[in-house]
Amino acid sequence: MTFLDGGREAQCPPDPLYPNGIKVDISRGAAQACVVNLPYPAPRCGQWVIGCERCHQVNIVSAAGRPDDPRQVRIACRPDA
Repeated sequence: MTFLDGGREAQCPPDPLYPNGIKVDISRGAAQACVVNLPYPAPRCGQWVIGCERCHQVNIVSAAGRPDDPRQVRIACRPDA
């Protein structure tokens, strides 16, 4: 996992519905998936590059360095892995 720093601070207030971050599921209900815990909150605005250690699929999730940042991401493994 790598953080790509966007070089700026968040300009909008955080979503008050998520004061402790969010869990992001981009697995689309896949039978085989990985769950990755992210460092929370992100240092600033940017993107987390998340790779599955088993199938090597790569996904990107954005973050803003706020309380409503992603804390955890569930990603699908490629079916051919």
